[in-house]
Amino acid sequence: MNYLDFSAPTSYILKAMCVKDCPVIAVVLPCHRTASHVLDVIRAIGPEVKHIFAVDDKCPEHTGDLIEREGNDPRVRVIRHDVNKGVGGAVKTGYLAALEAGCDIVVKLDSDGQMDPLLIPEIMVPIVAGLADYVKGNRFFYPAYVRSMPGPRWLGNLGLSFLTKLSSGYWSIFDPCNGFTAIHRTALQQLPLDKIADRYFFETDMLFRLNLAGAVVTDYPMRAKYADEKSGLDLKKILVEFSWRHMRTFAKRVYYKYFLRDFSYASLCLLSGLPLSLFGLLFGAYSWWRGLKSGLYSPPGTVMLSALPLLMGMQFLISFMAEDQHSQPRISLQFLYGPAGKATVHPERK
Repeated sequence: MNYLDFSAPTSYILKAMCVKDCPVIAVVLPCHRTASHVLDVIRAIGPEVKHIFAVDDKCPEHTGDLIEREGNDPRVRVIRHDVNKGVGGAVKTGYLAALEAGCDIVVKLDSDGQMDPLLIPEIMVPIVAGLADYVKGNRFFYPAYVRSMPGPRWLGNLGLSFLTKLSSGYWSIFDPCNGFTAIHRTALQQLPLDKIADRYFFETDMLFRLNLAGAVVTDYPMRAKYADEKSGLDLKKILVEFSWRHMRTFAKRVYYKYFLRDFSYASLCLLSGLPLSLFGLLFGAYSWWRGLKSGLYSPPGTVMLSALPLLMGMQFLISFMAEDQHSQPRISLQFLYGPAGKATVHPERK
């Protein structure tokens, strides 16, 4: 029988939910150049967590050896990679280990000390209540929290958040680069982990796959701590690379959701809006260039032939975006599958 310590002020919610059936909770710690912080992070993880999987992602500081040498927490299991696979690769290794251990909820926590382990009981509440399958942190919810964030990170996250909304289909979430997450076993079993990106695109790719699986995703307001930890993100490089990957992911999601699995009003709006907008834009540009070259004004009919399709196409595209926002998953997978959810596995992982 699992024992949960509900001494934390906000944990009374979990206590009410877990009287009959306490979930088995695991924490995944991807470790790379975090030797100066990881032991403090492990010490701060509360007794509600039964398993801690520390994944040494070919760390040059030998973080795994440090944990085994100086750590004395029996819940910790160190897993080592022979090659560096990136944060996504490390998290996926931890996810697989948690599934094998029979865990019900898996929390991903960065090992650099930016996230407070005392928040673990709080981020799990929507999952334990059956209201969500995946919960992620949001450092932008309260203005006071944003003030502590370095300017470049704020700007980068602002741009990436909108691109993530577009590509993932989760229009109500923000702060996609936040690494503080919790996922239910039922949702995790629906994901083809081998197809999810290994490195910094991991969080966004997770959201894309969760949307295809029909998982309910929600944000959890939190504060991050910034000290001497180093970020591996090059914002200029990431924004350029991520923009292309987001567009590709958006195209895949639209194809899967609106043409392969279903054909709806949103599909018609997209099929009408794209060619109309493209025709109006190209014909208008050509007419403008021809008039500029000849020195003659375009006749009203030519202007209308360009403007009308463009306006109609834009209206169809706006309607598509509105329908896309309303089509976000609203019933959790764990509610749909119920107790049998543990036996439901993505076909490509059987």
